[in-house]
Amino acid sequence: MAYWLLKTEPEEFSWADQVKRGKKGEPWSGVRNFAARRHLQEMKKGEKFFFYHTGEEKRIVGIGEIIREAFPDPSAKEGDWVAVQTIADKPLPKPVTLAAVKAEPTLADMALVKYGRLSVQPVSDAQWQTICRMGGLKP
Repeated sequence: MAYWLLKTEPEEFSWADQVKRGKKGEPWSGVRNFAARRHLQEMKKGEKFFFYHTGEEKRIVGIGEIIREAFPDPSAKEGDWVAVQTIADKPLPKPVTLAAVKAEPTLADMALVKYGRLSVQPVSDAQWQTICRMGGLKP
């Protein structure tokens, strides 16, 4: 199973919004970057992701799950863009800030550190476990 990190502006779609969608979830749409699109296409049903608030917050606030694999993005007016359907799994008891991620030497190779603008990113097993521990969860 792969792990992921999905970024969103909390003013547009927040963790609270994801939680409110319940079991039906929400399409993760509007991604207009080729590398991010490739990652969306690689996602499998049941895989987990970190829910990351960008903007002023810059922190991982929860864990979500992919409930539907890539399908045509309903928000795309043109082009071959895709979305995945996501649901909330659980909040992080202690949100993990970008500053904390950058301060952790074992996370130096994490895409969040190296490719800050990429909105959909893979997360390694070791990175997943480290972030979960930092956030107050047992991996």
